[in-house]
Amino acid sequence: MSGSSSNGMEMEIMPGYMEFITRAYSVMFSAFRDCKDCGLELSRRTLLDHAYISWTEIFMFLMCAVMLTKVRRGLTMYVFEPFAQWCCIQPKDVSKMPESAWKLVFYTMSWSYSTYLLFFTSYSFFQNPPSVFYDWKSGMSVPTDITIAYLIQGSFYGHSIYATIYMDAWRKDSLVMVVHHFITLALITFSYAFRYHNIGILVLFLHDINDVQLEFTKLNVYFKTRGGKEYLINDLVCSCYLCRFWFRLYWFPLKVLWASCVTSIRSVPNIPFYFFFNTLLFALLLMNIYWFLFIVLFVVKVLTGQMKEVNDVREYEEEDLKEKKDTNDQMSTEG
Repeated sequence: MSGSSSNGMEMEIMPGYMEFITRAYSVMFSAFRDCKDCGLELSRRTLLDHAYISWTEIFMFLMCAVMLTKVRRGLTMYVFEPFAQWCCIQPKDVSKMPESAWKLVFYTMSWSYSTYLLFFTSYSFFQNPPSVFYDWKSGMSVPTDITIAYLIQGSFYGHSIYATIYMDAWRKDSLVMVVHHFITLALITFSYAFRYHNIGILVLFLHDINDVQLEFTKLNVYFKTRGGKEYLINDLVCSCYLCRFWFRLYWFPLKVLWASCVTSIRSVPNIPFYFFFNTLLFALLLMNIYWFLFIVLFVVKVLTGQMKEVNDVREYEEEDLKEKKDTNDQMSTEG
């Protein structure tokens, strides 16, 4: 992988896992030793000096988050639930299907837009990830096309925190999902305020495609039984889940974390809040590993015959729900 970036700098070869681990450790240890904004007072001063976000932008974020919640409620009531009932899917799935349909619509649109930005404009962030920090300046202007992506994504994750708690079906990983939404919203907000928007677009691109495939798979789980009959085509589609490892566990650490941990220091010495952003990105990587283990568990259950049909392993089993209900009833009776 060779060539030149848009500003004349050579493209860098993507590292392997071992090079990434050793270089990231070395660079982060050296940066910690020389850190100039690690204390609370210095961190507060750095925040005031380098964070740029207006009250107008905050207001637009809140309004769009509320608007997305209203749009979802409308689509659920007038489109998704009537369609699920018309298709005669199982009653227990009628209430869960609109959640996946809504997320599939959003993630498909958002990933399509980030794909457009990365592959059909002049940005070379995917081909040359270190370029995300070339020419970085504190308070630099954010291009309009990237600002739109940030407003849409930030509003969606603001909505998603509320939706996971009050609108979505509660699952085994719902608490992790709430933490994920808070971390993602923090990354979106602070990366925009500190003008790390270039790497932010790359993070969104690498994650949204997996959510498209996840929600599409879940919809096929719900639609495989319609009118009391099972349809093999939906079961086969459910079994196809290929790109999570490649995007989130290969490209994400070796493109995004390599750029944020290793090459950012080289491009921008004393880059503001280096440890804060990298801590959030590594937390995101750990959650990606956590969800990948759910997929491994699913594959193991299928191969060993523990699972006779394709289901979402994050869902509570009926026995679990019955046990929870009996426990709650017993506690309320004792009270």
